[in-house]
Amino acid sequence: MDFKSVVYEIQDKYLSPYACKDKDTRGRQQPLKPCDMRTEFQRDRDRIIHSKAFRRLKHKTQVFLSPEGDHYRTRLTHTLEVSQIARTISRCLRLNEDLTEAIALGHDLGHTPYGHAGERALNKFTHFAHNEQSLRMVDVIENDGRGMNLTFEVRDGIVNHTGGGRAATLEGRVVAIADRIAYINHDIDDALRGDIIKESDIPKRFTELFGDTHSKRISSMITDIIEASYGKDSVEQSSEFKNGMNELRRYMFDNVYTSSDAKSEEKKAIKMIEYLYLYFCENEREMPPQFVYDTDPISRRVCDFISTMSDQYAVRLFESITVPQNWSKL
Repeated sequence: MDFKSVVYEIQDKYLSPYACKDKDTRGRQQPLKPCDMRTEFQRDRDRIIHSKAFRRLKHKTQVFLSPEGDHYRTRLTHTLEVSQIARTISRCLRLNEDLTEAIALGHDLGHTPYGHAGERALNKFTHFAHNEQSLRMVDVIENDGRGMNLTFEVRDGIVNHTGGGRAATLEGRVVAIADRIAYINHDIDDALRGDIIKESDIPKRFTELFGDTHSKRISSMITDIIEASYGKDSVEQSSEFKNGMNELRRYMFDNVYTSSDAKSEEKKAIKMIEYLYLYFCENEREMPPQFVYDTDPISRRVCDFISTMSDQYAVRLFESITVPQNWSKL
């Protein structure tokens, strides 16, 4: 049985005319023999899930650095929440759910240890943006320098999920807005758990607009996008929700993201990443072999190496470089 033809038939029959269908992919940078069962976007999703870069996300900071407690988000749980929100939106808009999921699962693969703190540390020396590094992770770094050879649409969605980027597909644009919905809401949840803010601190205008619980806020934001976008060649929000989310995001920056409680250890993390960057720029031969080559400048290769580190690995490496080891002779 030709399983893929069944998928193509379903997509032709049920997907929106604005969806990106698997058969219409622009393809890969390197030709790849087709799979008998899976479509191209399914293969991309599976390649990301089975990658080392994806597994490392479980030990990378989301907002709270090395929190004591099992229930705070990590970069991995953030990624899974983005994927869930994005898939829900795509399914209701009749977009390609496999493409959406692949982009969502890969969108943060290039984050440094300690999240945006590490990103800021590297930006003191050279240009570093986690969305660009996520693309570099799937194009160059993963698989010992061979990359994952993903389709154009997944790569485009990954690099354009943040900032001023605009993905070429509606699925990519869904992931970009799902990313914001996810982090605003789960960061509120984590901030409440960590006593950074209290329920009573959240301005009433936000609870009236979005709801007064984690579930209600996410549901209302998703519903607004679906209602504003259905049947259109765009992914939109109502002006009320768009402005409200921007205000809520500013509230989070003022009261959570820059909180002394949440960021008490950030200066140490930044100093550590800065030290590692400068150290390996001077001692490149101590990096793994895949980062010791002449194609790219040393600044780029050191950033590549650091972006592969988990929080714990960065600490262990820093300690091995800076802390004297006990000497003994048997």
